[in-house]
Amino acid sequence: MSIPLVAFLVLIAAFAIGSFTKINAGLIALVAAFGVGTLLAGLPITDVISEFPSGLFFVLVGATLLFAIVRINGTIDLLAYWAECLAGHRKMLVPVLMFLLTAVLATAGAFTPAAIAIVAPVALTLGSRFGISTLGMGLVVVQGANAGAFSPVNPFGVLANVMLDDAGASADSLKLFTYCFVFNALLAFVAYAAAQKIMGRRLRRAAEQSGEPSSENVTSAGTIGAAPGTRAGVSVLTRPVRTAPVKVAATPIRVLTLAGLGVLLALTTVFGIDVGVASFVIALALIVANSSVQKSAVESMPWSAILLVTGIVTYVGMLEAIGALEELQNGIAGLGNSSLAALVTSYVVAIVSAFASTTGTLSVISPLVTPIALDPLLSPIGVITAIAISASVVDVSPMSTSGALLMASAPPTDERLFFRALLVWAVVMIAVVPVLVWFCFVQLGIG
Repeated sequence: MSIPLVAFLVLIAAFAIGSFTKINAGLIALVAAFGVGTLLAGLPITDVISEFPSGLFFVLVGATLLFAIVRINGTIDLLAYWAECLAGHRKMLVPVLMFLLTAVLATAGAFTPAAIAIVAPVALTLGSRFGISTLGMGLVVVQGANAGAFSPVNPFGVLANVMLDDAGASADSLKLFTYCFVFNALLAFVAYAAAQKIMGRRLRRAAEQSGEPSSENVTSAGTIGAAPGTRAGVSVLTRPVRTAPVKVAATPIRVLTLAGLGVLLALTTVFGIDVGVASFVIALALIVANSSVQKSAVESMPWSAILLVTGIVTYVGMLEAIGALEELQNGIAGLGNSSLAALVTSYVVAIVSAFASTTGTLSVISPLVTPIALDPLLSPIGVITAIAISASVVDVSPMSTSGALLMASAPPTDERLFFRALLVWAVVMIAVVPVLVWFCFVQLGIG
C-alpha cells in the first residue's frame, strides 16, 4: 500500500473518529501529521510544523474573540430587540430578519458556527413567540450564516478566494459572494416553507389523535416552555405566545461595539487589512473600554473548533508536502472530462463536509480545484461557486459543528426530532444540491 493512500486513509479515519466519538478530529489529524509525515514519509519535524496555518489561526481566533465580546456585552440582544420591534405583528418578517442578522454577522467575518451560536437561541425564541416552527427558524439561521460565509472577510470566503486567485479569477470575489448569498436565500425560503408545512401537519395529526383543537398558528414539534395540550413533546397552541418586547438599552458600550463592527468591515474591505489582525484590533479596543468581558470572552471561544480546523489544515499541508494531493488530483483528472470532475468534486465535498469541518474540507479540496477551474471550456467562478455551495450547504447536518449548535439551541423536548429532521435535510442537500449547482454554474456557465 502506497504512502499517499495510507495518508488518505488516516485522514478518513480521523474524520470518522471525530464524527462518532468525542475525540477532536483536528487533534487526531495534528498528531497524525507528525506520525505519517515523519515516520512514513521521512519529512523533518520542522517541515511538518511549518504546515501549521498561522494565518488561518489568526483569523479564527481574532474573529471568534471579537464576536464572543459582541455576544457577552449584549450587542446581539440589542440587535434582536430592534428586530422584534421592527417586525411588530408582521409574522413573516421574523425569519427574514433573523436570516439577515445571521448573514450580516457572517459577512462581517464571524465564523459561521459563531454566527449560528449567537443568533440561533434568539431566533428560536422569537419563532416560538410568533408561533413559527422552531425547526424552520433554525434552518433559516443556518442558511443565513451560509449566505454571508463567502464574503472576503469570512474564513470560508478566504479559502474560496484562494481558489479564485489560483485560477486567475480573483476579480470575481464579489460574484462568488453574491451567487452564494442568493442561492442560500432561496434555499432558506424553501427550508422555512417545508418546515412550516411538515411541522403543521405533525401537530394537526397529534391534535386529532388526542382529541384537542389545533390551529395553523403553531410553533414546532415542541416549544420553549410548557403549555397546555403538550403530549409526547408536541405542543398544540391555539395562538402564538406574544408579549411586548423586553426593551434592551443602547448603552455606550453597545453603540461602540456596533461602530467597531463597522470599522472592521472598513479595515478589511477598503484597506485590505487581514481580517484576523483587524479583529484583534477591534477586540482589544472593546476590552480596553470594558475589561470585564475579557475573561468570559476568552473562555467562551470555540477552542475545540479552532483545533479541529487548524489540525486538519496542518495534515492537509503535510499531504501536499508528500505528494498525496497530486496523486488524488491526477485521479480526478483521469476522468478525462473537467465538467464531470467538477461534479464528482462537488459530491465529494458535500459528503465529507456533512461529517466534518467545512473549512477543513475546503482546505483539503482547494489544490484539486485549480486544474478543473483552469479548463478553458469552463468558467472558473462557476466551478468554484458550485464547489463552495456544495461544501457549505450541508452544514445543517447534526454531525457538523453548525448543526450541533442548532440542536443545542433547540428545546430539550425537540432534541431527537431536530436530530432526525436535520439529518434528513442534510441527506437531501447531499443528493440534490451538487448536481443542481453543477448544472447551473458549470454546465450553463452562469458567471
